[in-house]
Amino acid sequence: MSKKQYNVDICIIGAGAGGLSIAYGASHLGRSVVLYEAEEMGGDCLNYGCVPSKAIIAAGKHAHALSSGTEFGIAPAAAKVDWKGVKAHVQGVIDTIAPVDSQERFEGFGIDVIRERARFKDKNTVESDTTEVRAKRFIVATGSRASAPPIPGLDKVPYLTNETIFSAEIMPEHLLVVGAGPIGLELGQSFRRLGSDVTIADIAPPLGRSEPDHAKGLVKALEAEGVKFYAPAKTEKISGKKGAITIHLDDGTKIKGSHLLVAAGRAPVVADLNLEAAGVNYDRRGIETDDCLRSSNTKVYAVGDVAKDKNGYGRGGLTHAAGYHAGIIIKSFYFLPPLINRWKGKATTDRMPAAIYTSPELASIGMTEAQAREKGHDVKVLHFEFAENDRAIAERATKGDVKIIATKKGKVLGASILGEQAGELIHMISLAMTNNIKVSGLAQIISPYPTRSEAVKRAASSFYTDTIFSPKTSKLAGLWTKFH
Repeated sequence: MSKKQYNVDICIIGAGAGGLSIAYGASHLGRSVVLYEAEEMGGDCLNYGCVPSKAIIAAGKHAHALSSGTEFGIAPAAAKVDWKGVKAHVQGVIDTIAPVDSQERFEGFGIDVIRERARFKDKNTVESDTTEVRAKRFIVATGSRASAPPIPGLDKVPYLTNETIFSAEIMPEHLLVVGAGPIGLELGQSFRRLGSDVTIADIAPPLGRSEPDHAKGLVKALEAEGVKFYAPAKTEKISGKKGAITIHLDDGTKIKGSHLLVAAGRAPVVADLNLEAAGVNYDRRGIETDDCLRSSNTKVYAVGDVAKDKNGYGRGGLTHAAGYHAGIIIKSFYFLPPLINRWKGKATTDRMPAAIYTSPELASIGMTEAQAREKGHDVKVLHFEFAENDRAIAERATKGDVKIIATKKGKVLGASILGEQAGELIHMISLAMTNNIKVSGLAQIISPYPTRSEAVKRAASSFYTDTIFSPKTSKLAGLWTKFH
């Protein structure tokens, strides 16, 4: 049987955040689009990642609230957790959002959505079992999947990933987590709050890319809730069977649990795309792209988790990074003249925010203090603790602080915030960095009282503390009083 033929402007492989955004933008600009998705519309974020994890975090917060009201004069009570009900809540959240990413909605935009696995036939053609597409440009937006570290015995025991844990048959009695990164910490705390014992093991210290003091503060907060950490610690092997798993550390420690969650990183989805036929350079870390997201085949672009730069570093890893890439693609394809899109339509950025939605949250953007110093910047580190923020005091949630990294001239290089609602507060720093607003601009913000956002303003204001309250300034102020 002959395959159905298409000849379009854009062919997209993958209906996650990046692929859907490009399909939407191109179709609304009158471009013809074919979109392939063999699995779930919405990709990992909607079905297995951001959305369900935040839903279960919310359930954990409600359970935790019942046992943590003593400071407010409220007697603690034990939460009665219905695992089936929790799973129904998670699925209900997914179902509510899913229509936005649905096949029907995108077909309504005039996009041909093909629910088959796609692969390159040659440099100018993508095919599936029943179709063949030639296009002016191709977008690979296949995302990433949970990867399994090379731990002896892991392949012989049943384990969960972020793709399967939300459908686990029973509530874990004791959840063992391999991986002390954002996924491990978010899900670890959530299951602890829902009633599971939780132990997290990792060969590296937790959150090694974060500001060290904030990473330690977050780990301390989770330990206070009963989460146990073995990190850094080397796992020698994993053994056991369903309901009885053991992590063997190289110092002889044995950690026994009922369930195992592997949250030790993700790998770009590049297998079975036949990228060799398209002349696209790639390896297990993703598709090599230039700063405009173009691959070695100038008709093929990669966005989101599957894209890497020429040094091998990933460009994605975050849903909003994929969305940002989509904007770059649409702008460079349709809004920038060809001669200038090579230098204006670039996906490089030093201001990509990230947030870990534990309690307290940990949000960051730009450089850490150590990175700024390594790059030779003469930095000024600005702090303000939530223990001095009136809203945080009223809510009895004073853990953490705002930390801003700036140059001596007030340029904001980065920031890290540990505390409740940190993921919301980082927007203020993101806005400043995007618009080249210096510390002085943040210091002049008028914040409603009492709000946590005052902590950002107060941290920025501390840039001027030494100058304003110096002996020289005090003397000058005294002089001025003689004229008033």
